[in-house]
Amino acid sequence: MQEQDHGWRVSRFSPAPRNSARTVPARMSFAFGLSFTLLLAAVGPTALLAANNEVAAGAPARVSSPPPAPGRANAVHASVTTTTASLNTLFFDFGNNLVNHKLIHTAVVVTNTGKSTLSLNPALSGDPSFSIVTSTSCGATLAVGKSCDEVLRYVPAKASSPKAQEAILEMNFGNAAADEPNAVAITGVSAALKPGVVTSTNNPQVALYTMKLPFPGRMKVSFGPTKSYGFKTWGQTTDANNGEIGIFVAGMKASTEYHMAASIELSNGVQATDVDHTFTTGAVPAQLALAVTATTMPGMTPQPGIEITNPLAGLVAYDLDGNVIWTYPVPTPKNDILDGFKLLPNGDIMITMGSSPAAKVATDTVNEIREINLAGDTVREISMVDLNAALSTATCAECSNLNLYTFHHDVTPLPNGHWLVLTNLIRKLSPTTKPPLTTGPPTDVTGDVIVDLDENLQPVWAWNEFNHLDPNRQPYSFPDWTHTNAVVYSPDDGNLIVSMRNQNWVVKVNYKNGSGDGSILWTLGEGGTFKLIGGVDPTDWQYAQHYPSFFSPNTSGVFSLGVMDNGDDRLYPKGSKCTPPGDSACVLPLLDDSRL
Repeated sequence: MQEQDHGWRVSRFSPAPRNSARTVPARMSFAFGLSFTLLLAAVGPTALLAANNEVAAGAPARVSSPPPAPGRANAVHASVTTTTASLNTLFFDFGNNLVNHKLIHTAVVVTNTGKSTLSLNPALSGDPSFSIVTSTSCGATLAVGKSCDEVLRYVPAKASSPKAQEAILEMNFGNAAADEPNAVAITGVSAALKPGVVTSTNNPQVALYTMKLPFPGRMKVSFGPTKSYGFKTWGQTTDANNGEIGIFVAGMKASTEYHMAASIELSNGVQATDVDHTFTTGAVPAQLALAVTATTMPGMTPQPGIEITNPLAGLVAYDLDGNVIWTYPVPTPKNDILDGFKLLPNGDIMITMGSSPAAKVATDTVNEIREINLAGDTVREISMVDLNAALSTATCAECSNLNLYTFHHDVTPLPNGHWLVLTNLIRKLSPTTKPPLTTGPPTDVTGDVIVDLDENLQPVWAWNEFNHLDPNRQPYSFPDWTHTNAVVYSPDDGNLIVSMRNQNWVVKVNYKNGSGDGSILWTLGEGGTFKLIGGVDPTDWQYAQHYPSFFSPNTSGVFSLGVMDNGDDRLYPKGSKCTPPGDSACVLPLLDDSRL
């Protein structure tokens, strides 16, 4: 009997009792194919099939047991044992991929759940982007109770997005029941990654690197004077297909060529790197080209990072070798003063622009709080004109009867998105005013006001020093009465630490995240609430201080507060001398406001 016709069909097969003859119609043809083998198994463990030349056309043929004598060429013994199998999935999606990028995943796990060895011959049909990793996939047989992985690779040669590329993985079980699941649908979507674009910005030392990601993912930029790069930006993400990401590349020396390349990671882990780009920075603005020397003390190692200075004509950032790597100049150097800044979590910078608290504000002076990006573009702003207009209709307790003068020294962004802006106003005080001034003739006194602006830059809370302090306390530079220079938020209790340079005081204000009454909870300094322990009173208090900062993890109860003690008007016991003149120090008092 010859094995040539693999298209044989079974029209009918009726089982008969064991050891009895079975009648097979003459129109039946036979094959050694899978379909026939499975049907044999349903009849019994063995059967003898008559060769075609023993079946007369139109007459019944006999299939009987026992089999004919060995050696007969026209008879075959077929012994087949079925088993069962399971697939852990009937569908596998590779997800998003990039052209020519290789993904390898286990597409399906096959388990032999029967009582006999399983034979299988996996094969793929469909899109040629998919192929079987034979070295780590199932073999030709699988033992009882065992499982194996069918591992596929996906390397698209062309883009398909938004359509999917599809294939079918046939397991081709050789001896599983016909109704066992046998195929897995395979899909994936591919796209080409277009090169990024590098352009200049309004800042001569900042480049804008833009890329459009075909799928959701994250991007960052490596840059440096050579293709070895050495520096990296932070990362930015997009949650959309074909979403555009723009990253400012900053931190480069002036008048220097740089190389840069973006690296991306899709949300499913696919990674790629853009081609190399070059960018040449410009010169430092003349008004900020300062003579600076950086020196590392012997035996010391500087902390990593950069130094940002505020020389009033703008902002200047230096690397640890003293090279200028970023600047922001004020628009009009002779009139405008940049007097305070804060870094924001989104990479932007908040700046205070106005005039000196004791100076007259010129009509062409920029008097604004701005949020700027690294390119120097203004993202959001509020002018003093706009703030006064908003205060005229505001309903907060201390927002009325305010005609504010200038922004100065500080601005404090809060976790809820609010801005605490520091401003001032001038009031003519006399013995009959509220508050009364009894130490001299009627005088124009400059005091400060803190305004809480919500996310829409509308005033929702204010603190007016004329409502909480005595103008007759005049330790320094009156009538520039308080000269407030810092506002620090205390996360633990939601209150504010306020530095008043000309009062020689740091005070705590009852803010309570915008619900406080503005009362002063304590004063730190000569003549204040606290007792000086371990020092000489009044000499060792801070004088004309700047920039209080928390030096402990907690910000209330028992905590550490650091200040820059300028010492301008330091008091000494009678008969003592200031040695050296202009004595100043960094004071780190340990405070306990839980007992007050």
